[in-house]
Amino acid sequence: MNRKKKVKSTLKAKIKKANAKLNKPNKERYISKAERAKLEAAEQENSETTS
Repeated sequence: MNRKKKVKSTLKAKIKKANAKLNKPNKERYISKAERAKLEAAEQENSETTS
């Protein structure tokens, strides 16, 4: 009985991991504070050149 349980649980874990890989996470990619500052500066520069 223990061997059956062990095999079943390992197969179930493999399937669970495969499904998790297929589903993309809903979270947005983290952007650091420095990166946000660079993007904001570039955006301001673009808006000044267009005005």
